[in-house]
Amino acid sequence: MSSPGTALVTGATAGLGLEFARQLAARGHDLVLVARDRERLDRVADELRGPGPNLGRSVEVLAADLADRDQLATVEARVADPGRPLDIVVNNAGFGLKGRFLDHSVEDEQQLLDVLVIAVMRLSHAALRAQAAREQGGVINVSSVAAFLPRGTYAAAKAWVNRFGQWAAAEYRSQGVTVTTVCPGFTKTEFHQRMGVRRGTGFLWMEPDFVVARALADFDRGRVFSVPGAQYRAIVGATRLIPARALQTYQSIGRR
Repeated sequence: MSSPGTALVTGATAGLGLEFARQLAARGHDLVLVARDRERLDRVADELRGPGPNLGRSVEVLAADLADRDQLATVEARVADPGRPLDIVVNNAGFGLKGRFLDHSVEDEQQLLDVLVIAVMRLSHAALRAQAAREQGGVINVSSVAAFLPRGTYAAAKAWVNRFGQWAAAEYRSQGVTVTTVCPGFTKTEFHQRMGVRRGTGFLWMEPDFVVARALADFDRGRVFSVPGAQYRAIVGATRLIPARALQTYQSIGRR
């Protein structure tokens, strides 16, 4: 059976990125996996090259730190390569910073911006140029419910991802390209542990397999936004009704 095409996933060794890789492999996609840790990349690639008719036939790995412009350029070149077209590009790589803006060095904040915005913009540019020329393909950008809330530079970066994705979806739909922006809420991944923040429990915390399955289903339907979980769709709906000033006041009170 022929492959449905090749999918590239950034941040593919953990969390939602790993789950995207697994579910795309289960759909029969060949894969290009991008992450900083070559050893973990190789382990994931070996897992996804395993036996079974539903697993990816080919798994390529690219070890790259997307905050490094030279390493990012290597990934851009792979995305743009007309001889090895990508049917789906998943911009998932990301991290958060614990604490408030002035608690961090400007270099840390720059690195956050480089990964959450600059890498997404440059890889989307490469993907959309190639896919629009072929009149087929798609980009999935992983944002966050935080994008709808005034919560520092992480939320601000994700708000850029939302606006960019919303525009790109409308701009390139007529050329056969789908752009879906995924806005998960709290998800049981390594994300919070890497920040040094304890992971919570309760109905707000979702499993990664649910988030990714919903994201891929929404992408297949051509939806502009995917907000997995009824609880988070309700929260996003509420933010559209509450004035921004009231949300900012609430956030300030919560930090005192």
